[in-house]
Amino acid sequence: MNDNAVRSRPGTGLIIGIVFGLVFVIVNSGPLGSPASTVLRIAGVAVAAVLLFVLQARVRGGTGVGLPRDGGVGFTRGYWIVVAIEVVALFGGLMLINGVFGHGEFGVAWVAVVVGLHFVGLGVVWHAPSLHVLGGVLTGLGILGAVLGLATGSAAWIAGVAGVGSGAALLAGTAYALWAWRDISTA
Repeated sequence: MNDNAVRSRPGTGLIIGIVFGLVFVIVNSGPLGSPASTVLRIAGVAVAAVLLFVLQARVRGGTGVGLPRDGGVGFTRGYWIVVAIEVVALFGGLMLINGVFGHGEFGVAWVAVVVGLHFVGLGVVWHAPSLHVLGGVLTGLGILGAVLGLATGSAAWIAGVAGVGSGAALLAGTAYALWAWRDISTA
């Protein structure tokens, strides 16, 4: 196994975490009103930029993160099964929430729950317990956001907890992965 084979895979997952974390923050900050939405968006962009910088430095530094190629990580059959279930659950649930129930404000809570369960599934497939933690946090934030939205009648609670909170969790999870970065090029 060479460094390039090890380094090419994890970077993609971390970039996805950074991008989706930032999207969660930017898209869901609006209902919180100004100046909170502006501050959160600026903070999200700043954190994402720092994470991308650190990721780029780590990749150029010649170390890898995650498991060796023969450790089962990657686009395996298990990965595609998890993704297929996620797509069906995501779009099926959003069709019900938006179309049947007419409460689109709860869509982000559903997305957080499904994405969280996606990480739990990937944690099983990839034997990566840290993904169980991230998945549990996202699922919990989605449920909490929905409960607070139902209890208060406020879309801001849903967007803030399930949306911005999930974005922050994704960014924090990426930061943890970068902090825990280890050289596996000789593993």
